[in-house]
Amino acid sequence: MQEIINYLDELFPNPKCELNYNKDYELLIAVMLSAQTTDKRVNMVTEVLFKKYDTLEKLSNADIKDIIDIIRPIGTFNKKAENVISISKSLLEDKNGIVPNDRTYLESLSGVGRKTTNVVLSNLYNEPCIAVDTHVSRVSKRLNLAKENDDVLKIEKKLNKKFPKDKLSRLHHQMVLFGRYYCKAKSPLCENCKLKNMCKEKKNG
Repeated sequence: MQEIINYLDELFPNPKCELNYNKDYELLIAVMLSAQTTDKRVNMVTEVLFKKYDTLEKLSNADIKDIIDIIRPIGTFNKKAENVISISKSLLEDKNGIVPNDRTYLESLSGVGRKTTNVVLSNLYNEPCIAVDTHVSRVSKRLNLAKENDDVLKIEKKLNKKFPKDKLSRLHHQMVLFGRYYCKAKSPLCENCKLKNMCKEKKNG
């Protein structure tokens, strides 16, 4: 495991979330919007969304049709627009507009599941959470940290056991970035990878 940690530290000494946000609720909404799309696209729509509706109050009272128009490029926009308004209202009514360090509450919000909650708690509160997205899942399976048919929860539990707790939050970002830019789904950059000796993809190739 130390070999993986060392290499990811070498590639990404200062890893961070690539979603743009200035306020805690902006991160929560951005992560929710990022399902089945890219961070790049989310950043494009949230730049417009958070500029036009620059408070939770404004978001909670927004015309859903306008939000749909703004977030249309990211897909599944009808449901996500509903979620934006619902999350905004819930945070205002329940938590005075603050995103709490409370997994149970966050997972009760519209459109917010375990993965989104893990990203939010990791970034806002530095909780030792590892969110398993498509990149983390792919990297974990290729490096034999998880089995091919493991679901995201099983992968998360295995990573939690294999790596030191204080490394998990950082490791999450590093694995996402590694999967996004190096260990890609198509045409991964295997040639110079220092982990190829443990990669089953490389062995099969």
